[in-house]
Amino acid sequence: MIKHHPKFELIQSYVNGELPASLSIGITLHAELCSVCQQKIAQLTEQLAERSFDELSNPLLNELSKLDFESDITDDDFFDSMIDDITDSNDIDTFAEVMPKQVIFKDKSYTLPSALNNISMGKAANIGKLSRARLQLDENEIHSNLLHINPGGGVPEHTHKGFELTVLLDGSFSDDRGEYHKGDFIMLDGSFTHNPISEKGCLCYTVANDALHFTQGINKLLNPIGSFIY
Repeated sequence: MIKHHPKFELIQSYVNGELPASLSIGITLHAELCSVCQQKIAQLTEQLAERSFDELSNPLLNELSKLDFESDITDDDFFDSMIDDITDSNDIDTFAEVMPKQVIFKDKSYTLPSALNNISMGKAANIGKLSRARLQLDENEIHSNLLHINPGGGVPEHTHKGFELTVLLDGSFSDDRGEYHKGDFIMLDGSFTHNPISEKGCLCYTVANDALHFTQGINKLLNPIGSFIY
């Protein structure tokens, strides 16, 4: 069951088209699995469409009301003509079936959500029980990845100088705040410190705008490669 969702303000920015592609993809991935957020997005999209229509139509109607139209064509004639134009062609539109995209980490295959079908992906890099493949979104300091944690693996305790978004695509992991499952949307900033561990393995979509910073014991020695994971 999905327990972690984007904040309302983030969904509103998503509907308004104000987010970078990486964050928009994260919300899309979550919404594919979450009926609650699907409904919120649909409602906000409808409200935005109504506002946009009113903003466009009111000035246009004002201008049209000033014009004097003279025509022998009735509304019914116009409508019938439009329908004839639409139905006159015998052409049939065909659509190519979109094949699900597969990725393999450590000999395990995953079917990716449709939102990731057309995004180029770099070669997977591995360190210990972690594997990471960069998504080629070209957003400068913002890095988007598929992060795979092998069973029994985890990311050492860390925080971030910027933000960290994780959408769980498969499996589960836990930290000191609880357990996360497929579809959960976790947005953290530098005020959070955590140590994600996956007992059975998991695949995540991650976004970060700065390297993670290890905070505990000998793991601090890994800080020079903190940008490898995110």
